[in-house]
Amino acid sequence: MHPVLALALVILAGIGVTRLSRPAFRHPALLTDLIATGVPFLLLGLLLGPGLGVIDAEGLRMLEPLIVLAIGWTGAVFGAHLEWRMVRRISARTWLVGATLALPVLVVTTVMAVTVARALPPLAEVWGRPLLPAALVLGGALTTAASQRGPRLGRRNALLDTAFGAGAVTLGVALYHPHVALRSLALTLVAGLALGGLFVALARNELLSEPRDAGIAAFAVILCGAGFSYVAGLSPFVLCGLEAAVFMSFSPATVRRAVAGLLSRCEGPLYATFLIVAGALLRPLTAWLLLAAPVLALLRVLVRWVTVRFGLDQVDPVWRSLPFAPPPAFAHSVIRQGATAVALAAGFDLIRGAPGPMLVTVLVSVMAADALALVHPLTARPRPAEVT
Repeated sequence: MHPVLALALVILAGIGVTRLSRPAFRHPALLTDLIATGVPFLLLGLLLGPGLGVIDAEGLRMLEPLIVLAIGWTGAVFGAHLEWRMVRRISARTWLVGATLALPVLVVTTVMAVTVARALPPLAEVWGRPLLPAALVLGGALTTAASQRGPRLGRRNALLDTAFGAGAVTLGVALYHPHVALRSLALTLVAGLALGGLFVALARNELLSEPRDAGIAAFAVILCGAGFSYVAGLSPFVLCGLEAAVFMSFSPATVRRAVAGLLSRCEGPLYATFLIVAGALLRPLTAWLLLAAPVLALLRVLVRWVTVRFGLDQVDPVWRSLPFAPPPAFAHSVIRQGATAVALAAGFDLIRGAPGPMLVTVLVSVMAADALALVHPLTARPRPAEVT
């Protein structure tokens, strides 16, 4: 099939599935949670690609830049929350609390990934060698938490979780090619700051006075950043996230509102399309992933619950007033994951030229974590889904 026709079919399929999660359609709440993980989109891609052969995998490989754009867009959605006005108000104690929550999960998950891979050679071959970068990517992706509307406590700690997780993935990507690690980090930093600064310059010179112009310029900058990362072998999530942090920090308020609206509107369809294309490109993977992913998810939940229950009251007096179980909104952000974790893992797969293993591992872990989110008293049932 011609790549343009394949792209049209994928987009139509993604829009159709995303509509199932709208309130106008009556369905069990569990279906909403399942759609929020993104698993139906990946299964639809498997059906259209390897399953029925409707979409030619060779043609879909020409659409890999669309995957890069979706990963970069997800990174931009996260980076948009890192406005300098907010970041500079985060105290040292708050960063200490965030590290107390995130680092144990990161370390334990990374060590467990290395241990399991060494015990199961088929799993090690699928995840790839060297093991340390792959384990860091898995640990970083599984450390992230889904930011959601709710009390400030939950939003703040979910943001810090994701910041620590993205940092670990950045380190893992750099260590995958240790001889060019410094070059990769420098290129990511320079390109992100330059493209974000270009957008700010246009906004400051009143060239983006209309919301439509601001949206087009933001799309162009993110597209340029994603394309540069694809050519240079960088993480599109990190580069585009850095761009977004720059232009959301220093642009006028009207421009920031227009860009934030654009990012939120396009996140769902792009994420769905990305997973459908990724599903069509998947190659056969070992069945050990279906066992390892839930183990990593359960380990993450248990380690986080222990740090919340027994550690935070020793770090910050605010936590001493909390009951035995954390507040539902906070617990929701602790357990729940979404597009950010999947995009971080998929970016590493893209850099290695091995589509699938990290993405599938993290996606199954996200689905397992959402299932654990239904278990009381670990957390309360989430209200809105992150990806709809």
